[in-house]
Amino acid sequence: MGVGASAAAVGGGRWAVLALLFVHLVLAVEGLLWKAARASSDVLVWLLGAAGAWIMADILEDPGNGANWFFTGPGQEYLWLGLPIVLGALVHDIGDALTVSGCPVLWPIPVGRKFWYPVGPPKFMRFRAGSWVELKVLTPAFMLLGGLGGAFALGYV
Repeated sequence: MGVGASAAAVGGGRWAVLALLFVHLVLAVEGLLWKAARASSDVLVWLLGAAGAWIMADILEDPGNGANWFFTGPGQEYLWLGLPIVLGALVHDIGDALTVSGCPVLWPIPVGRKFWYPVGPPKFMRFRAGSWVELKVLTPAFMLLGGLGGAFALGYV
């Protein structure tokens, strides 16, 4: 998916970048604000995604903000856009693997004659999604790490 997104962004230019940002912003709003999103109309979520995508695309067009950030060759301004998709999928898989259910990252490769083999840490290290461990320990820890990462990226740290 990351390679496809990079190819689409490079080949399709601004409109492809807008489409990628729109899809991912709508998914983010639906995921983070799912209770509010379910209570409201999907049109409001789509409008929020469209407005956010347009604003982000304008910001990303400036050199250093996105254009020519990672790849500096001509025509490669948005080649990096697949990287967050790959990293997001990897982090999501790791998060799923930490839960009681595990994550079948090796599917469709059979492991012990099972195609849906959940990979994860030992059972005593796993937790249930939505449990106190996730809400009281992991969420604040990752919010702190994200804030520090953002401050570091902006040059405040």
